[in-house]
Amino acid sequence: MATSDQIEAGRERWQRRYDSARKRDADFTTLSGQEVEPVYGPPEGASVPGFERIGWPGEFPYTRGLHPTGYRGRSWTIRQFAGFGNARQTNERYKMILDAGGGGLSVAFDMPTLMGYDSDAPFALGEVGHCGVAVDSTCDMDALFDGIPLQDITTSMTISGPAVPAFCMYLAAAERQGADLSALNGTLQTDIFKEYIAQKEWLYPPEPHLRLIGDLMEYCAENIPAFKPLSVSGYHIREAGATAAQELAFTLADGFGYVELGLSRGLDVDVFAPGLSFFFDAHIDFFEEVAKFRAARRIWARWMRDRFGAASPKAQWLRFHTQTAGVSLTAQQPYNNVVRTATEALSAVLGGTNSLHTNALDETLALPTEQSAEIALRTQQVLMEETGVANVADPLGGSYYVEALTDRMEAEAERVFAKIIEMGGGEDAEHAVGPVTSGILAGIHSGWFSAEIAESAFRYQQALEKGDKRIVGVNTATSTVSGEVDILRISHEVERDQVRALTERRERRDGDAVRAALDRLLEAVRDPDAPNLVPLILDAARAEATLGEICGTMGREFGTYVEDPRF
Repeated sequence: MATSDQIEAGRERWQRRYDSARKRDADFTTLSGQEVEPVYGPPEGASVPGFERIGWPGEFPYTRGLHPTGYRGRSWTIRQFAGFGNARQTNERYKMILDAGGGGLSVAFDMPTLMGYDSDAPFALGEVGHCGVAVDSTCDMDALFDGIPLQDITTSMTISGPAVPAFCMYLAAAERQGADLSALNGTLQTDIFKEYIAQKEWLYPPEPHLRLIGDLMEYCAENIPAFKPLSVSGYHIREAGATAAQELAFTLADGFGYVELGLSRGLDVDVFAPGLSFFFDAHIDFFEEVAKFRAARRIWARWMRDRFGAASPKAQWLRFHTQTAGVSLTAQQPYNNVVRTATEALSAVLGGTNSLHTNALDETLALPTEQSAEIALRTQQVLMEETGVANVADPLGGSYYVEALTDRMEAEAERVFAKIIEMGGGEDAEHAVGPVTSGILAGIHSGWFSAEIAESAFRYQQALEKGDKRIVGVNTATSTVSGEVDILRISHEVERDQVRALTERRERRDGDAVRAALDRLLEAVRDPDAPNLVPLILDAARAEATLGEICGTMGREFGTYVEDPRF
């Protein structure tokens, strides 16, 4: 029970922090011109059971947000996810997004790039540029960000298996722009655990990937402190069919595994933990999603402080990007997707997201057209500029329903954490990295994660087919007057042009320099005690070694991974 004196002391602490913090120059009144407080809490003199678990914005356990000002201090970053065709085409879309008010870029790569293949690889046939942008070497990164100064903008890259080589190409491109690499800011996904759990885009067995991730964490902590080398992704776990609680639990467990990895490398948790960020799905059940985001912050802060010894508030903060749920979009009556996306985006904002991508109405059919991308962008801008939701920090805090859902989410996640640790042999067993990491690896190899998600997806599909769950335009309200929407089609010329450019690039480059860089990399990969691999991969990227060549060189030693089939 939080006494009235404790609540008032907390309110006073919050007020001092709020008064000393920087606020945006904006109108924080209602549409009718009424003043609103920056935060609301229990009435003066009230005693509230469990209020210490809710607290005040900017204060442990951060249930109500990381900053005392909420969005009055800084709005969420509008970070639209985009990528299609070749680098030049995507560059034009990026400039459109920035000119229209986007605050950051998020790179979508095509399937060959995500799998570490060059565009002329046999496995790439028919896939080049279709689900994202094709990037074969640093030259493509040059074109991708032509006219966009990387030192002045934050960039997120959604790529995991070949994340380190892609990042090194990004660094080499930034160097060619004359950027100070130590000043770069952005996020690299890199999260390989969720690939084995849900998305299935890995290159090697888990252990070699963890070696690369550990090297990347060390390199960024020492050389590019503002860049976040890991964005732990629950989005793909949710899109694969997980429940909200599973998304929360599996994602945070993966994050704990990466903390154990950093600690096993001798890194200071207060130094490297602020470089971890998260990526969540905002699904259609509005209040459940708000509760999920609030529970995530609280769980992460508590585990970081109590289990991993993080003393710095920034090391206890869970920073997260949100994307509205692609799996909630429907091909039937696609204009309904605008409403779904707006609702999901609002849940992310009321849950305190730090940045947000809103899906386009046509993404269930194809990559977004320029018009649908603009509508998605304007959705965020309407929320930010017109609705007043940014005026008050955690406006749903204290709601009986939201707080009960938040507590339930936390309890369900804790049950999953205990199960994962048990699968790894328990707290007292010997672990190469840590008990959570051991449990995650055991769950990957046994197929436990995949089976749990499959069961949840099956139950939801049954509910749809029975009519217990309804989707407007799909199994209810199916009549419509709307016609077909125009979609973006990627020409096969894109693949032919990309392959032609790649061939010419190989002919122009210094082949001896490429071979020497790849030989040095292979030698280091074969030595488990070798120093950090990132500088060697960066050298290969500078020499215009291709993504497929770099990934293939490491694969000669790391080998491949084949998942055991589960039914």
